[in-house]
Amino acid sequence: MKDRAIRQIVVVGGGTSGWMTAAALAKLLGGKSRIRVVESDEIGTVGVGEATIPMIQRFNTALEIDQDEFLRETQGTFKLGIEFNDWGRLGESYMHGFGRLGQDLGTLPFDQYWQKMSQAGLAGPLGDYSITQRAAYAGKFMRTASDLPGTPLADIAYAFHFDAGLYARYLRKYSEARGVVRTEGKVLDVTLRSSDGHVDSLLLDNGDRITGDLFIDCSGFRGLLIEQALKTGYEDWSHWLPCDRAMAVPCAKVGDPIPYTKSSAREAGWQWRIPLQHRTGNGHVYCSRFISDDEATAVLLRNLDGEPLAEPRPLKFVTGMRRKAWNKNVIAVGLASGFMEPLESTSIHLIQTMVARIVSFFPDRDFAQADVDEFNDQVRFEYERIRDFLILHYKQTLRDDTPFWRHCRDMEIPEGLQRRMNLYRSHGRITRENNELFSEVSWLQVMDGQGLKATRYHPLVDVVPQAEITEFLGNIREVVGKCLDVMPSHAAFIAEHCRAPSIKF
Repeated sequence: MKDRAIRQIVVVGGGTSGWMTAAALAKLLGGKSRIRVVESDEIGTVGVGEATIPMIQRFNTALEIDQDEFLRETQGTFKLGIEFNDWGRLGESYMHGFGRLGQDLGTLPFDQYWQKMSQAGLAGPLGDYSITQRAAYAGKFMRTASDLPGTPLADIAYAFHFDAGLYARYLRKYSEARGVVRTEGKVLDVTLRSSDGHVDSLLLDNGDRITGDLFIDCSGFRGLLIEQALKTGYEDWSHWLPCDRAMAVPCAKVGDPIPYTKSSAREAGWQWRIPLQHRTGNGHVYCSRFISDDEATAVLLRNLDGEPLAEPRPLKFVTGMRRKAWNKNVIAVGLASGFMEPLESTSIHLIQTMVARIVSFFPDRDFAQADVDEFNDQVRFEYERIRDFLILHYKQTLRDDTPFWRHCRDMEIPEGLQRRMNLYRSHGRITRENNELFSEVSWLQVMDGQGLKATRYHPLVDVVPQAEITEFLGNIREVVGKCLDVMPSHAAFIAEHCRAPSIKF
């Protein structure tokens, strides 16, 4: 049989997406293909993806990365959730915590019993029943205690904050140790094969010509291969997610790092705060139709905890996705495939799932169209479900104090999202479609936190006597509190397990 195997993989662009891709393929393909990363030191990376969600642990596990070493190398901290300030109403906060809420009782999930008691004014807020939320606010952390099954300590779901530049450097070292070759240079031209329109080779600024069988486009927003060469097209979602710019700046840390991300709504967007061991990452995501760049920068600098360590860096973007993530022999990863604003820290996760999908659908040089089509369908499903979850944060606001928030409150939204909101409002029901990223617990926390309230609850809740439900909720709250008592502080845990060397600015 004729050999049709992929022998040469070319990754165009470095940064987080390029080196995550190279590292994963080098590890998981086991030398099956030669991997080259074409990267220019002169081309900067976006580098603001410093917050993650718990699935990043699967990536580390697949690559057999030591977690403590990784955190030391990237100045990393732990993350138990995201706090949202002023999103539903001015002066109100809630947290989207990771992991479980409470525990189920009989045939129904915990939240249905909570709905009944909450609607009667007899239950505490959702966070009272969450080990991750209460630990986050208490400044405590420990890893999952697998030796204590059935307790909240066995359900500690967590992710990380880290320096994206240091992470790329760490993965580059990992990749090169496994045979990945880095080529310094800018791509000046892309040659397409006349026979089928596939990418044949890249011409670099030093005159070198790079050939390959499979090309991975990690070139960021510009989409050097997927868009500039192949004209794939882009689907614009800014009519639902209107923010189109960001200003990012690091500042000096003040005090011990907290184990959660902060997202604070502003007059025409929102501001992130991501605590690392050596500094704090900050950014202001905003809509240029409602606020100028200078005003947005002033808002950002006015709300820093510490002294700024650099000049604010501007970013422009259009929220949306490529019409195809895989086109011919090119697969786009990271910002080249689309952009979802970092409201729920999904950027690095989307790199991770794209790489996992490349491995799952790894092609030969025939690039079977059935595989390509299924790959693209799965990417679209993932992007659209994350999109709807992000839109929920904007649409379900009770704010009317600025033109931006009135616009968000009154805008039309996708039919599927409206259906979810209506379903929740009727009986507090939440359904999860296939393998979409965000679970029922995530939807519950954001819906409730943003002020969307269920008017009723599942009728079968009434099978359980109210006194029993009261005792059930009280026991959960008490057990979570006892678990908190044995947890070390976040700062103490880092100091013991993964303290990073100091960095001078």
